[in-house]
Amino acid sequence: PKLLKTSCCDCLVHVCRRRKELKARTVWLGCPEKCEEKYPKNGIKNQKYNIFTFVPGVLYQQFKFFLNLYFLVVACSQFVPSLKIGYLYTYWAPLGFVLAVTMAREAVDEVRRYQRDKEMNSQLYSKLTGLLPQCSITHAAIYTPLFLLSTSEKNGSCFIRTDQLDGETDWKLKVAVGCTQRLPADLFSIKAYVYAQKPQLDIHSFEGNFTREDTDPQIHESLSIENTLWASTVVASGTVIGVVIYTGKETRSVLNTSYAKNKVGLLDLELNRLTKALFLAQVVLSVVMIALQGFVGPWFRNLFRFVVLFSYIIPISLRVNLDMGKSAYGWMIMKDENIPGTVVRTSTIPEELGRLVYLLTDKTGTLTQNEMIFKRLHLGTVSYGTDTMDEIQSHIVKSYGLWSASPPASGPKVRKSVSSRIHEAVKAIALCHNVTPVYESHGSANGETESAEADQDFSDDNRTYQASSPDEVALVRWTESVGLTLVNRDLSSLQLKTPSGQILSFHILQIFPFTSESKRMGIILREESTGDITFYMKGADVAMASIVQYNDWLEEECGNMAREGLRTLVVSKKSLSEEQYQDFENRYNQAKLSIHDRGLKVAAVVESLEREMELLCLTGVEDQLQADVRPTLELLRNAGIKIWMLTGDKLETATCIAKSSHLVSRSQDIHVFRPVSSRGEAHLELNAFRRKHDCALVISGDSLEVCLKYYEHEFVELACQCPAVVCCRCSPTQKAQIVRLLQQHTDNRTCAIGDGGNDVSMIQAAHCGIGIEGKEGKQASLAADFSITQFKHIGRLLVVHGRNSYKRSAALGQFVMHRGMIISTMQAVFSSIFFFASVPLYQGFLMVGYATIYTMFPVFSLVLDQDVKPEMALLYPELYKDLTKGRSLSFKTFLIWVLVSIYQGGILMYGALVLFESEFVHVVAISFTALILTELLMVALTIRTWHWLMVVAEFFSLGCYLASLAFLNEYFDLSFITTWPFLWKVSAITLVSCLPLYIIKYLKRKFSPPSYSKLSS
Repeated sequence: PKLLKTSCCDCLVHVCRRRKELKARTVWLGCPEKCEEKYPKNGIKNQKYNIFTFVPGVLYQQFKFFLNLYFLVVACSQFVPSLKIGYLYTYWAPLGFVLAVTMAREAVDEVRRYQRDKEMNSQLYSKLTGLLPQCSITHAAIYTPLFLLSTSEKNGSCFIRTDQLDGETDWKLKVAVGCTQRLPADLFSIKAYVYAQKPQLDIHSFEGNFTREDTDPQIHESLSIENTLWASTVVASGTVIGVVIYTGKETRSVLNTSYAKNKVGLLDLELNRLTKALFLAQVVLSVVMIALQGFVGPWFRNLFRFVVLFSYIIPISLRVNLDMGKSAYGWMIMKDENIPGTVVRTSTIPEELGRLVYLLTDKTGTLTQNEMIFKRLHLGTVSYGTDTMDEIQSHIVKSYGLWSASPPASGPKVRKSVSSRIHEAVKAIALCHNVTPVYESHGSANGETESAEADQDFSDDNRTYQASSPDEVALVRWTESVGLTLVNRDLSSLQLKTPSGQILSFHILQIFPFTSESKRMGIILREESTGDITFYMKGADVAMASIVQYNDWLEEECGNMAREGLRTLVVSKKSLSEEQYQDFENRYNQAKLSIHDRGLKVAAVVESLEREMELLCLTGVEDQLQADVRPTLELLRNAGIKIWMLTGDKLETATCIAKSSHLVSRSQDIHVFRPVSSRGEAHLELNAFRRKHDCALVISGDSLEVCLKYYEHEFVELACQCPAVVCCRCSPTQKAQIVRLLQQHTDNRTCAIGDGGNDVSMIQAAHCGIGIEGKEGKQASLAADFSITQFKHIGRLLVVHGRNSYKRSAALGQFVMHRGMIISTMQAVFSSIFFFASVPLYQGFLMVGYATIYTMFPVFSLVLDQDVKPEMALLYPELYKDLTKGRSLSFKTFLIWVLVSIYQGGILMYGALVLFESEFVHVVAISFTALILTELLMVALTIRTWHWLMVVAEFFSLGCYLASLAFLNEYFDLSFITTWPFLWKVSAITLVSCLPLYIIKYLKRKFSPPSYSKLSS
């Protein structure tokens, strides 16, 4: 039987594991009956619970806190007759109320998440047949990975945007499979299948095969990343038809996303620690009582009765007040007119906003708008900015006007005029690129044939540009604005339109595309009217400096533009004779056919052309920042928050944005971490970095991976000392890994902010996640704890609302504890005087009323208190630094409250015992009334800025108490409480308990004022 049991267990484990295992798959076209496998549903899910796990899940989250578990035990103990003290409802009503409030709040959060997910999951696409897993998509977001069958372009290409997946702003070129692109519209008549590798994390690779069976011989085509459209990308051009290969949990974007976790604020953890200390004090006090009693009789039972008697030391209303306070802060944040559209999605952690030390931000769409604008053209002797572009335009109009009248003579020129240099520079920018103009078809003429394309509508308002880089589109748009327009382009030719409307045609002989290694792109063109062959090249200054002819201005001007945060490109040209070109072409074709070291040989042939090129100009393009990014980052830096930028974009782009957004200040050096691939290289590079002081760090994802593998602790320690860190080429998983590293190594609170699907993991991993509703979708804002509409709102969210939430919760938590400790002190004094009897001082309704109707409103009104006005908090962000030290709620402040409670409890109880006359019932009346008055006065003492609702709450509570005296016959002697002796005794006791504290507070404010009070005065 033992063997059978073991094998059954193994089998069960195997079955469970087998379900989770990700497999390669074969997807059939035209034969849906062959697709037997079941795949996950294609929907996003941000919910934490389902209908079955909600109640157990919420109860677990509540009772994992020591505070709530303690109350559950105390409340259950009241079912034991020998331990029963007072009425059951005095213990169960508050506990039930706490759980009801918490469940209601969690339910509202959960329903909102469900509705948001439902809205996202109900977005539609066209499914071409009811049986086949194929869909047709036009200019829309893709929610499931596709393998590309055909596109609306003749050559089977289409462009997609991937910034929601990898943070890169470039458009990516995707290609349909050749054999299906050439087929007529009916793709269902063929018998074919796609074999796809098992789902993986890597978003930059894919392996698969496409096989068509109904031909002889069978057609096999290998599939790569070029043939796929991942989920969370957007089709930017044309219409595509594809086959779904992965769904739901198996998509790359979901595999790279971590699951939402229940976040607990630091303040809650601190209060949890304090309640444990209070519980210890409570047990010690109970043991002392039993010891003084002499351990007589059933002392163990009496010990437990004392523990229950002193259970008010840890007030159950603490959780209620804090939870209601959190909801109030959330409401205030959402109602703030200065940050419209802000949504609080997780209402349990608003205090975290006031404790942040690290802010990890995405770049694309968060700091930048992802819109490129041409800003600067430099010709060496003269520079043109946005305000002088009209001069360039007039030069272009003039030069092409002269050109059409008489073509320029091609003789040797001594010195070119400014006009001809501008003409050549603009022409080079208009020709040297990979941009394609696209014309939207109006579809008016249905029978339009291809021959009519010559008369196509080349009007400016009908034209859009497509390219893999937004920089190139910005350059081509600029040449259009100064008069030289790209009107047509295919694989072998391109056409420009001059200001006079004349069309210049060029034949494309060769294109050398941009790569991250070469950092440049080139094109060889033959002008059809003259037959001249010209080689144009543009690229980064580091790559081009050695290629162009000697000059004395390029390096300096590149530095100047980079300091302004502009992305620079150097443009050059070289005229080739027919013989030179033919010689090059022969060598180039030969190199392309070689089997060994093909890449190196091709590069060597191209480099033979790249010598002594004529430097034409330097261009500067700006990636527009979001509104008020610079002042916001400045504010956060002054507030003591360290900002790390994590982006999937290229190193150069990330460095540019770090400078232009002033993430790295102008005076600071930047240390670019060299690419490392081994332990030795990482060691040397870390040593080089260690010698630098006060400089920002820029590191790529691959190098980061190597450093973390071998020198995790050393790297994090060094990086944390930097004023700013930029990590580029980061995958979504890496972003989350960096957040977790900071949490482990620094014990500081982290905040992540982003706007794309690639930021979700980072947002969920951070202590506090903020999502921005971007142009590309709401994925990040849905998964975040707080959602804002613009980056600049984060300043006010942290410095004003974060401060208020933390300060208010700290004051509220400690005051509620004080309220419990003062009554427990009175109970201890009462028991010790009356022969250590475990009898309650106040019974039934007095205890319930004390924690609710008599003091609840004034105490809760502390959530309206503020120590600094919002304007002051924004003007002096340095005040925020104090909050991160956690001085508003610490063992020191807690100890002060304990001493205050012991002093006041002792005075109230001893005063009542000393001053009472004939009957014991008078002690209860005097002490309880003095207690209520003391609490109301203590609230007034704690408040720093009065609000009219606070005054109402104070008088309302006092009114409620006075009105209820008429009904409390069983506790109070009504004939006594209407006499003068009662009034003066209560007043005297209250004065002695409160006046010294008022005097101490006044002296402290006078001789040792807090930093904020110096500002407000």
